[in-house]
Amino acid sequence: MKVFAVANQKGGVGKTTTSVTLAGLLSQHGHKTLVVDLDPHGSLTTYFRYDAERITPSVYDLFEQQLRSGHIGDVTSAIRRTSYKNLHLLPASTALATLDRQIGSRDGMGLVVLKSLDQISHLYDYVFIDCPPVLGIAMINALAASELLLIPVQTEFLAQKGLERMLQTLKMVVRAQKFPLQHLIVPTLFDQRTRAARDILQELRQRYGSSVWSSQVPVDNQFREASRLGVPLSIRVPHARGVEAYSELLDFILHRDVPFRQVMGQ
Repeated sequence: MKVFAVANQKGGVGKTTTSVTLAGLLSQHGHKTLVVDLDPHGSLTTYFRYDAERITPSVYDLFEQQLRSGHIGDVTSAIRRTSYKNLHLLPASTALATLDRQIGSRDGMGLVVLKSLDQISHLYDYVFIDCPPVLGIAMINALAASELLLIPVQTEFLAQKGLERMLQTLKMVVRAQKFPLQHLIVPTLFDQRTRAARDILQELRQRYGSSVWSSQVPVDNQFREASRLGVPLSIRVPHARGVEAYSELLDFILHRDVPFRQVMGQ
């Protein structure tokens, strides 16, 4: 089972779109795929027509069980089917917003997601974790559980600041947790018509070199319509230009030279 985290400490850069589209592509190719929503805003959960304010059990309950009893219960009880073959959801609850206050400095809470995925590693081929835009216990869990961090970055000035914070966070967490984690910067919402977007893309490549994906995801308004309908764009419009870009990204990350880190127990 290969696990990817999708994170940036700025909203609106395409985290959920990236998670949904890549997962949709893999599920269409027959791969058992799970998307995990760790953001208390629940955008990924809402995408698949579940209510993050009411849903239970959810990923939040896994943290609560670990906190209360010292072990995680049956993870499969929290997993929901979507309307699409081979694609399942581990939903968020808005209660995730209270995690850091509840947990404080309790030991062992940074590996809840890793242990949960280990429990179901025989059920899925790929997992995408949609992260909150802030550093906290949820993001630490996502990074600890993943073998590759995808960092979507909108090609505009303010998004660069979010990238800088994300890379600082990554460095700090990796140093503290002592686990290796590769990352890939993914330029998103790229508008070839604007000089500002072209300049930012060039600056990203010059500053971060091979850490930046060699292509980019263009602006494609069909993503909004797919979100409104709750359908991965790869399923609704398979040949949309945004889908073609994500197909290229998927091929790149699955065939990169760096080996994947194994999930516990494998």
